[in-house]
Amino acid sequence: MAIVTDKAVTKPEPDTSGRPAKKKYAGWQSTTSVIALRVLVIVAALVLWQVMSGPVVPEYAVSKPTDVYDALIKMFGSASGWTDIKVTATEVLAGFGLGVVAGTVMGLVLGSFPLLGRVLEPLVAAVNGIPKIALAPLFLLFFGIGPWSKITIAMTGVAFVVFYNIYLGLRLRERELVEVVQVMGGRRHHVLGYVTIPTLAAPFFAALKTGGPLAILGVIGGEFIASSEGVGHELFTAAQNLDAAAEFAGLIVLVVLTLALNGVLTALDSYALKRLGLAARRRPQPKG
Repeated sequence: MAIVTDKAVTKPEPDTSGRPAKKKYAGWQSTTSVIALRVLVIVAALVLWQVMSGPVVPEYAVSKPTDVYDALIKMFGSASGWTDIKVTATEVLAGFGLGVVAGTVMGLVLGSFPLLGRVLEPLVAAVNGIPKIALAPLFLLFFGIGPWSKITIAMTGVAFVVFYNIYLGLRLRERELVEVVQVMGGRRHHVLGYVTIPTLAAPFFAALKTGGPLAILGVIGGEFIASSEGVGHELFTAAQNLDAAAEFAGLIVLVVLTLALNGVLTALDSYALKRLGLAARRRPQPKG
């Protein structure tokens, strides 16, 4: 915009400093504010919990944050506590991994052969309709109260989620893209690399993130029904003893386990999508 004065018409010099400082640090300030608000909410909830426990809500039912802290210290300070955490984490990871493999194989096979898919899909849907926790007694009869019964329960829940994402992803694969690759002389591995894998990447990782909590749910449910060790066993024992502090301590351990698993899957998701060129690109911000 020109500036008119009594002497001459001058133009302002172009701004070569880039973005203004306030915009440069706007994102950082926003992230810091969100984190600060989250911490504030957690602290306020803990203070309210501590104050209301006893006068308002029976202490035996909700305990107190200080008592939960003592229970956590006791759990982490004992060999049996670490054994329970190790057993549950091992069962979750084993069930999750086996479920991913089983669901992927089922989805690829039934999705690659349409006739086989049409024949077996109703049977898969019927089995999937059975609550997984209802299968726990059957798995306990087959594998006993050891870790394999919990691993199988977790695997079952994860496998169906992965199967449906892979199976429907293959069915929704754009046939035109496959034909284009084939017309250009591409073979099966070209179709796999240029069409199938990019198409299935997003639903596959979505299934992984959904299956993680299901694996934990299956393991804890199995440990609730019959087990001699594990976090679920300790939660069941604490409930029988009306030990609310130990109950909340076990729940905190499960929350940490869930967050850790989700964090690993999110990092793997971002890395894989970036390598495949499917990561969302940031739009360049206009300067000035």
